Amino acid sequence: MATSASLRRRRRIVTASTVTVFTTLCAGLGSAGSATAQTGAPLPELRLGQYSHDRALLTGGGAPRSEAQSETVDGQYVVRLREAPVASYTGGVKGLKATKPAVGSRIQAHSDAAKEYRQHLGQAQRDVLADFGVRAQQTYTTAFNGFSAKLTEAQAGKLTGDSRVAAVTPVRLVKADAAPLAASNAPRAEEAVAQKSARSAPQPVHGSDVVIGVIDSGIWPESASFAATMPPPAGWHGTCQANGDFPASACNGKIVGARYFADGWLSAYGSLPDGETLSPRDMIGHGTHTASTAAGLPVKHAMVLGQDYGAISGVAPDARISVYKALWSGSGTDADILAAIDAAVADGVQVINYSIGSSMGDYQPNSPIGDAFLNAYLAGIFVAASAGNDGMSGMISNAEPWVTTVGASVERSHEATVRLGDGTRIVGTSMDRLPSRGRTPIVFADQAGSLDEGAQFCLSGSLDPAKVKGRIVACDFMDADDAVAAVKAAGGVGVVLFQSTGNVRLNVIHGFPTVYLWSAEQAGKLFNYLWAHRNDGTASLSAGGDGSSLVGVPSVAGLSSYGPDQVHTGLQKPDLVADGIDVVAAVSPAAGGRLFDAYSGTSMAAPHVAGMAAVLRAGHPQWSPGATASALRTTAADTRGTTSPLRQGSGLPRPASADDPGLVIEPSATELTAFAAATTPDGKEINLPSIALREYDGTKQVKLTRRLTNVGTRTERYTARVDGLAGMKVTLTPRTFSVKLGATATVTITLERGTATWDRYTTGSLTFISAKHRVRMTVAGRPWGFTPRPYDDTGIEFGRTGGQGQGTLEPGFTGPLTGRTTGYTPVTWTDKKLTTSVSGGVFSPAGVGTQGTRIVVPPGTAGLIVQTASDDPGTNLDLYLYKDGKLIDRSWASWHSNERSVRFFPEPGIYTAYVHARTAASPSVPYRLGVTVIPKNANRHNATLTTPSSVQRGGFSQVTLNPVGPQPDVEQWAYTEFRSGRTSIPGLLISSR
Repeated sequence: MATSASLRRRRRIVTASTVTVFTTLCAGLGSAGSATAQTGAPLPELRLGQYSHDRALLTGGGAPRSEAQSETVDGQYVVRLREAPVASYTGGVKGLKATKPAVGSRIQAHSDAAKEYRQHLGQAQRDVLADFGVRAQQTYTTAFNGFSAKLTEAQAGKLTGDSRVAAVTPVRLVKADAAPLAASNAPRAEEAVAQKSARSAPQPVHGSDVVIGVIDSGIWPESASFAATMPPPAGWHGTCQANGDFPASACNGKIVGARYFADGWLSAYGSLPDGETLSPRDMIGHGTHTASTAAGLPVKHAMVLGQDYGAISGVAPDARISVYKALWSGSGTDADILAAIDAAVADGVQVINYSIGSSMGDYQPNSPIGDAFLNAYLAGIFVAASAGNDGMSGMISNAEPWVTTVGASVERSHEATVRLGDGTRIVGTSMDRLPSRGRTPIVFADQAGSLDEGAQFCLSGSLDPAKVKGRIVACDFMDADDAVAAVKAAGGVGVVLFQSTGNVRLNVIHGFPTVYLWSAEQAGKLFNYLWAHRNDGTASLSAGGDGSSLVGVPSVAGLSSYGPDQVHTGLQKPDLVADGIDVVAAVSPAAGGRLFDAYSGTSMAAPHVAGMAAVLRAGHPQWSPGATASALRTTAADTRGTTSPLRQGSGLPRPASADDPGLVIEPSATELTAFAAATTPDGKEINLPSIALREYDGTKQVKLTRRLTNVGTRTERYTARVDGLAGMKVTLTPRTFSVKLGATATVTITLERGTATWDRYTTGSLTFISAKHRVRMTVAGRPWGFTPRPYDDTGIEFGRTGGQGQGTLEPGFTGPLTGRTTGYTPVTWTDKKLTTSVSGGVFSPAGVGTQGTRIVVPPGTAGLIVQTASDDPGTNLDLYLYKDGKLIDRSWASWHSNERSVRFFPEPGIYTAYVHARTAASPSVPYRLGVTVIPKNANRHNATLTTPSSVQRGGFSQVTLNPVGPQPDVEQWAYTEFRSGRTSIPGLLISSR
């Protein structure tokens, strides 16, 4: 059905010529008058790119399927008390023994000492509750000391001021970092056969007797991936929370425990989401998928909709699984998550997988969940957690130093090719059968059905069977499954899915010939072919491609959130990347009838690392969680396409190498607890196998130490090597050292900016090499000049511009300051006009409604500013900036035509500025294009610069351009540069307007 009234407005289709015009513009040519709107025949209005395309509708994205949408729950709080919980209590209370286990030992959460201390904590909690007249909803004592409760703001404020209370925080919602798409197909017979063909109890090989606690949406226990009867491991204290929906027999030993936690959810929302059940049973598939990825049994044939996707197995198939359901239709409260962590630690798990995060990453340091995971770590439990699916820099979830944070990598290309009638090949992706079929008619939008009902999006009921039967249909989809189902129902023979503004690269198995084109560039190519061939377009769909859809495999997935960590300036996150795209594993048939399916997300990556940790813990039970994490990180390999720790962390873990890492670099409990207690924790001085310097003072040395412990088999001699870190001065003392078995060597690392560029990242590694081992520690540093930022260098221009002749500096150093300016360079405005035959189309460099202008940028350019303007309120222009055939920037606001791209110290060469009429009132679209190229060493003598005499790190200072002589009546731009002592620091690009 139609999604808005605008889809119901009838518009007459008008045919017009399509042309892309190129001109060449060099700095200093001409100026322009106003561009006047031209009248003409109305254009067909497709409105592509103007409706929200939610990534979750493609991947599940972890978006909750419930109606609860707010990030916090009104009136609900988590209260943490100051005394340590059982997991980390080291003594100090008279008559109560320490309960924190020694390094290499497991917590005895049910010992007499633990019971007595737990009673002490319970009484202390009851005292606080009684003093404030509050009733606890849930209480925690093992991994977290505190309670959740309904509080007024006044009560919360008074509790915060109580000396017994460490923190009072509002209850927050968290979400799965991937979730299944609904599928309409019932289980097929061959899938049921796969369930019955599971092998009996495995031989101890991969993770035997290790229990992985999976905090998620539950489990489907009847799956073949869990069909083995096994005895519980020694020291296990977990339970099977059975009821009518989850029989006791479901806990067969492979599934050694299963519990659910819903008190926080029910207190907040009153009832479970539709389709959920109050039991450990998984109703959406996410928890089953993560559990089977970490520790599922081998299954020879993973059948999905009649197609065999081959043999699958969990990473640690001999490990046990204990289930802690705290997500309800993909979302949960941190109050319930805390209860799950508390139970997992008390039950005796050795590894926790947590494929859950916060939208747009962590919001603060020292969250309740983070604190609980710290205590789990101190109790000897390894925690693997997903980094998040926001696909943006800085948006990292689960960024604590005691958590191994995992991003997603692409490890299978699954390429598929759309060959258009004019010979154009577009390489997308598919996991569906693509039958051999020659050129087939392909249709879109007005040729496929009713624009009023959303045919361009392939909405249900919008397609005309008479126009679709026997054809391939191209869909700018809003929901992938719905679009495919609509085409199939209308008699189509194939689907090409795209989104006009782009999405992320992955697959969904549809059971119908489908190719997915994920990028905006691919969408542009397809749309513009279809628009030029609305009555005679043809295409063929085929499996395979030319490798052009990826930089290679394995590579970092586009959906994976990446560094730096926006909360802590001294931590590298993610720690690792692992297989997270198109991962086939067991799922819940309650989510749509499938027993296996391909899911994508960092949710799928984390359990790979959890499984690896289980295997290592089985082989090295004396290793701490930090030693296990170090072994995985220091032996990891680079991905294809990047070596940057911001993107890949330490890289792709290699379990075989991690089994014999040579040295481990692990933090002390003292370092971690001090970090957790800090108001604004940094992290760079923690003994971790990485160095992160997000905002270091480039005028000073940074001196750090790392402790390296020999876990090999003999004394070894190591020599340090520096790789990358261009421009930085790095000194290691000692550079060569010997370390005995079990002993620890301390290395002092001194880093200086040297000639590294201010306000940009320099990355590389320090590798300690012996005759047998290579131990790599990644490094990323950004010397803070004038723009602190919790993101990478993408959009470096943000914060580097000023207006009205003024700019603001936020320096990362303290000292004297002087400055200079190039003076003003005027914007060169040129009148332009493009033609189009559609409104609401899709951009492509050679497509409809697009005009390109070449711009020459000489060496030594400090700034390139490209702008568009239009006086027609019915026009919306977008600006795309290309260099060497690659998109480097775009400005595409949906509400105006005044777009602007600013490049700070652009690479020299030939650029092309493409202007695209996203919406237009007539076929002829006038506009103005402004270009400014500012030479770094120019001196136009038309402005002077006023600067403060000194600056303070973290302060704010204003600089002012003072015009000299008469000025033209046009916008102008100037570059500014500053010195502090002998150090030169690039400044700002400042506009006169």
